[in-house]
Amino acid sequence: MSNEPSGPGELDEPGPIDYLVIEFPGSRLTGEGLPLLVDLVDRGIIRILDLTFVTKAEDGSVVGIELADVNGDGELDLTVFEGVSSGLIDQGDLTEAGSLLAPGDSAAVLLYENLWAAPLAAALRRAGARMIAGGRVPAQDVIEALEALESTT
Repeated sequence: MSNEPSGPGELDEPGPIDYLVIEFPGSRLTGEGLPLLVDLVDRGIIRILDLTFVTKAEDGSVVGIELADVNGDGELDLTVFEGVSSGLIDQGDLTEAGSLLAPGDSAAVLLYENLWAAPLAAALRRAGARMIAGGRVPAQDVIEALEALESTT
């Protein structure tokens, strides 16, 4: 599995790049989602540009967690992603992510390229098109809207 750009210019025509901050209350990381993330990478759907973990200490300070053992059980957890870093996520980003956490909680900060969309994005750029708006509809909003539609039928 390769998450890193293979050479200069590989990101010349990147797909859309998104980020996620995923909270783990009580710093309870089970690793259940890890195989699904690996599968997305292996199938060429996404490329992970950065994956970092932070925890918020009881005194409110935010510190990074080594990817090798994020749950502190002594077993290597995320070594498949160890060293994956584009440098695009900086300490300010991690501090901002940490500000969303309660003391004792941890978070994964994931920056990824949507490889599936790269050919479309490149074609649109070549045609002179520009993205002028974008966003994400929260999944819970979609679920609630669908449930509301169902209840009226």
